[in-house]
Amino acid sequence: MAFDPLQERGVPLDEQVRDWRELDVTPIDADRCDPYTRCRIITMNGIEVEAMMFSHHLARHCQDQEIRRQLARVRHIEAQQQKAVNWLLPGSASVLETTIAYEQVAVDLTAWVARMEPDAYLKQAYQFGVLEDFDHLYRYANLYEMIEHRKAEKIVDQLTEVMPGRPTYLHHRDPVDNVREPYDRRRTEPLSRLHALTIMSAEQQTMNFYMNVGPTYMEPIARQLYQEIGLIEEEHVTHYESLVDPGESWWEMLLNHEYNECYLYYSFMETESDPKVKNIWELHLNMELEHLRLAAELFKRHDGRDPDQVLAPALPPPVTFEPNKAYVRDLLATQVDHTTLGTGYVQEAHERFEKMQEAIMGGEKPPSEEVVDDNRAITGMEYRLETEGPHPGGLQLRR
Repeated sequence: MAFDPLQERGVPLDEQVRDWRELDVTPIDADRCDPYTRCRIITMNGIEVEAMMFSHHLARHCQDQEIRRQLARVRHIEAQQQKAVNWLLPGSASVLETTIAYEQVAVDLTAWVARMEPDAYLKQAYQFGVLEDFDHLYRYANLYEMIEHRKAEKIVDQLTEVMPGRPTYLHHRDPVDNVREPYDRRRTEPLSRLHALTIMSAEQQTMNFYMNVGPTYMEPIARQLYQEIGLIEEEHVTHYESLVDPGESWWEMLLNHEYNECYLYYSFMETESDPKVKNIWELHLNMELEHLRLAAELFKRHDGRDPDQVLAPALPPPVTFEPNKAYVRDLLATQVDHTTLGTGYVQEAHERFEKMQEAIMGGEKPPSEEVVDDNRAITGMEYRLETEGPHPGGLQLRR
């Protein structure tokens, strides 16, 4: 029977506060964990951070003190959940190892969403973005080999290939060309709402991570690469957040946030291979069921509609981390030379694109190209992890 979170009873809010002992979770083993367990952890951290920040923004625009108090109570639990989830990551992992895991999330989560997305325009947005994250993984893998003398296959475990995607220097676009058309909240399928919110949250987390860890490096090439890709992650957040219909009310957005948390915790509970982590997904799901119930009450009271008018009658099939090698290779063969123009996509470089390229590059080779050259000079070759034959090739925009 399909799981309908609106019909399930969760843990009462008064029973959800955990003490320090309960929050002191045992981290995963960096060397022996399932890479996709780490991906699920990183994903849920991003989802919880988005939930907290959205709640803060709602509170800043709400005049009802009782609602602000309720938001604060739920937000405190979200903060505890975020700490428990993020603290599952091991302290023994370096920043670069975590970075490579972030990009594995970006590749395999976005590719899976693109495969499952029913709306053709939204699907194209995810297909476009995944080829850029795929290239970021390749650039960071070369940096990792060069400064830590290790190979990214230790982290991705050959589940995700590491090779060039759409070259990172081609990701620098005029900001106006990063804004997409939003879905229509009155017509779009509930699954599309969940997809948009999930990928936006994941990319936002990556943007925040890079802007904070980048300056902690001493090596100039590392500092420069994090700065370059950090700027592109801001473009990605713009790209994905613009897919969400801005006409949704605060209460509808709150409802979607809570439903999406239930969806992802349920998905990961169903697919998790680590029993200890699976228990955390199950606990948090039971907490989120109550958060969803409270959000549904606010939605009915302030929007005057039933949640069933917005949400799916039951959860869609679980979000699944799995290899997407063939899918990504097909995109590389057919879409690697795309860029954006307005709210659409083209294969030719255009005036705004070329002006931004000139402004960003300043006639010099960007860090994303230098890191590959530097690694080749030190190790004798660039780092790649290819598991299914030769690279599709075709990496330039037509001019």
